[in-house]
Parts: sequence; structure tokens; C-alpha cells
Amino acid sequence: MKPFKLLSLSVVVVIVTLALSYEKIISSILLPQYVSWAYDVDAKGLEVGVPLKEREILLATEIGIQNPEKVRIIYVDEVPFPYENYALKILGEALGFVGEGIVNDAQVFGYSIYVRSGYKLDKPRLAHELVHVLQIERSDLGTIITQHFSDLAQYGYQNAPLEVEAFKANQKYSGEY
Repeated sequence: MKPFKLLSLSVVVVIVTLALSYEKIISSILLPQYVSWAYDVDAKGLEVGVPLKEREILLATEIGIQNPEKVRIIYVDEVPFPYENYALKILGEALGFVGEGIVNDAQVFGYSIYVRSGYKLDKPRLAHELVHVLQIERSDLGTIITQHFSDLAQYGYQNAPLEVEAFKANQKYSGEY
């Protein structure tokens, strides 16, 4: 009976330790992997993306982007996500990035805006994405990713502070060009 109690106690200690340190696992192991991947996605987007048109540059400038000429739009069948990394896939599902019934229409990686083909990137939607470019420009991609993941876990997508700021641009720039 004593070995069973010792084994049971050990299992409980391991479970409690993992439960209390999951944030450390995410922030020290998973986030650096995602950030590194995101920098690679941005670099590829900068190579193959289309520069903003003149009216889009004016919008980006009005929003406050310091280097609107660096912004690129990349149309893809599916917005990239590192599905090949099982741990990141599970994290993406937990945060609502990917999964059954979830369609990611657009996502910003630095100056690269990836847009799902067929998604109409009209003025309010572009403004939303440009606010994310601005957020990254004010800080850096790694810091914004870390904040966004934390915010998604704490507030959900609709109430995450970075999204709330971007949703305001949807409203402010709701008209046509």
C-alpha cells in the first residue's frame, strides 16, 4: 500500500506542478517557436507581397504607420499557421486561431498582411489590419505576439485590447475610398 500512496502522491505533485507552470511552458518554449516562425513568414511576405497602392499608403499614413512603403499584402488560399508543429497547433486551437469552423481571413506578421483569397479587403478591413502593423511598428513583432496570445487567453478575441484598438479603425474608416 505504501508504494501506491507514494506513486499517487508523485502523480498529484507532477499534475499540480504542470498546472501551475503551464504559462511558463507556453512563454518559454512555445511562444519563442511561434515568434521565430512569424518572423520567417514576415520575411517571405516582404519578398512576394504586393506594395500598397497610393490611396492605401495615404490610409496607412493617416493611421500613423511610419513606414507605409514597407507594407505588403499577400493573397493566399489559407492564412499561414505552423500546423506542422503539434504543440503550436494545440495552442492555436486553444486560443481560437485554428480549428473546426475557424476561418482566419487576414493576419499581420510585421509589415506583411496575409489575406485569404476571396476575402474583400475593403477600406475598414484594411484599416483594421494596418492598425496591427502600427502596433508592431510601435513595439516589435515578438512583443505584440506575446501580448496578443496573453490577451486572447484572458479576454477572448472580441475583447483583446489589440483587437479593440483595431476594431475602432473598422468603424472610423467605414466609408469607401
